Amino acid sequence: MNGTARVPAAVTVVQRPPAGVPTLYRHVLSWQIPWRWPMCAGATITGATLDPLVAFAELGRMKLDESDLQAVLGRVAELARQTLPGIVGASVTLVESERAFTAGFAGQLTLDLDETQYQDGFGPCLQAARSGRIITVPDMAAETRWPAFARQALAAGVHSSLSVALPAREAVLGALNIYATQPALLDQDAVELARTFAGYAAVVIANARLYQTTATLAEDMRRAMETRAVIEQAKGILVAQHHCTPEQAFEMLTRLSQSTHRKLRDCAADLVTSTAEDRAR
Repeated sequence: MNGTARVPAAVTVVQRPPAGVPTLYRHVLSWQIPWRWPMCAGATITGATLDPLVAFAELGRMKLDESDLQAVLGRVAELARQTLPGIVGASVTLVESERAFTAGFAGQLTLDLDETQYQDGFGPCLQAARSGRIITVPDMAAETRWPAFARQALAAGVHSSLSVALPAREAVLGALNIYATQPALLDQDAVELARTFAGYAAVVIANARLYQTTATLAEDMRRAMETRAVIEQAKGILVAQHHCTPEQAFEMLTRLSQSTHRKLRDCAADLVTSTAEDRAR
């Protein structure tokens, strides 16, 4: 292979939460993804349309706060398709709560073959996702484990496939699926390269779940602060009206909430609103 500069042993992929999340919760998820592709910088794969290092560089620049999960995983699949020679399509299967779906894909044929497996309840992509293993179908014409799937693949011009389980760190299982036009096309080098793409897909999914968690937490905090502010306003009104202490005012609100079977915040909000309307008259 050409070139002398060695690829670093690992690359750190960092995705930051979207703006607006409180500083305390602005976590950064950083995973070390091994570069399993044994190559030098600038090396190419015969028949490939894209240098793997170019693809990995683009993946490292992706940000979930600029694109949704489906778009990012679709780009992962598209880059995998462009990097591996003889590939007709690629996709990312996710399995959550026993429900399988294609979260991103490159090529309608790929989506069709994925959905056939979901309808049947079995197939190489589901086997890889559920088992955490690499599942290869080197020759669809000789495939006996999933004969119906193999027949549909052959009819569509797909002669081999590779499904690589995503490194699972969450409750979501998944696999990167590669479909090829020739039998025995996906050798060990292709497997190692696909594993690297699968690692990137896993980072994207984990970060998406992190964003969802932090965004939900931020919203909960915002609502809690708003609730506290309204209650403090209502307490102040009661203190002024009844010449009582803040603790006694809070007890009044609590009794009102219990007697009317309404949330404390709603009772406080009504008091604040009605007082403001009275003053405006």
